[in-house]
Amino acid sequence: MEYRKLGQTGLDISVIGLGTMTWGMQNTQEEGFEQMDYALERGINFFDTAEMYAVPPSSETCGATETIIGNWFASRLNRDKVILASKIAGPGLPWIRDGDSIIDEKNIKLAVEASLKRLQTDYIDLYQLHWPNRGSYHFGQIWEYAPKFDKQAEEDNFLSVLHTMQTLIDDGKIRHIGLSNETAWGMTKWLQLAEQNGLPRMASIQNEYSLLCRHFEPDLSEIAIHENCGLLAWSPLSRGTISGKYLDGARPEGTRLTLDPRVEHREHPRTDAAIKDYIKLAKEHKLDVCQMALAFVNNQPFVNSTLIGATNMQQLKNNIDSIDLKLSEDIYEGINKIRRGNPMPY
Repeated sequence: MEYRKLGQTGLDISVIGLGTMTWGMQNTQEEGFEQMDYALERGINFFDTAEMYAVPPSSETCGATETIIGNWFASRLNRDKVILASKIAGPGLPWIRDGDSIIDEKNIKLAVEASLKRLQTDYIDLYQLHWPNRGSYHFGQIWEYAPKFDKQAEEDNFLSVLHTMQTLIDDGKIRHIGLSNETAWGMTKWLQLAEQNGLPRMASIQNEYSLLCRHFEPDLSEIAIHENCGLLAWSPLSRGTISGKYLDGARPEGTRLTLDPRVEHREHPRTDAAIKDYIKLAKEHKLDVCQMALAFVNNQPFVNSTLIGATNMQQLKNNIDSIDLKLSEDIYEGINKIRRGNPMPY
């Protein structure tokens, strides 16, 4: 395994990070335990979760993933071997704090205490804001996203949140803070306010990034590199679509898109066209397309960790093995050519 610094924290996190959101819905606790045991054995020390998991989100599964991780800590007595990240949900989910889930002082404190209890730990290494109060262009919303908000009110909220995080850090309940599903304006504003006021600095930003979704480039990637606030890349396999298993509307039994009732915004003829080209490129170079896609993300200079999510051990092993793959210049040229033909499939 390879390791990189998490922003300016001094923590060395594994370049492959373990995503956990299927545990408690698509995966059982026993399967989650098996994945965590194996990942730790392979050198993965960075686990990512959230209060709203398992996914697809619902009132029945909310908090289930953190509970499974907490039970694993209690069973294995190895909390010190894991750099643990979790998140507070933004507005929009009616079953979280009765729909009053704006990210503010009150909700942060409530969310942290609940997560700590489920996780059976005294502290969370990286506590992230799952999505902004003002909305986000992620989750398929980029085509209609039109930012409109009260700038002063947002900045006032940012400052209040940073002061709250400082209190939680002082109390030893969290160690560092991070962003998720943020924009370039939001990222720079959080960093600016922290520096101006001597408050905790955002260590990282967790946004979607993959061969098929490269919204992080070029502006956010420039900030990530030069402000040392690296990317934790979620959905590096575009929810598994890069494998080709969902091509032309296919829905294999037991797969994530088959079990999830929500509309899949990645499903589009242009997405299928790009996937077919990437599969062809991988075959030409005798590569597994999923490992090629993960290696592309792993080797980006602005990425601190690539968050993989697997629903069976074969997938998990294959994904972790991508750490050993370095792509040739011919492959990068092929990737660039495919991107020019399908620059923004979703």
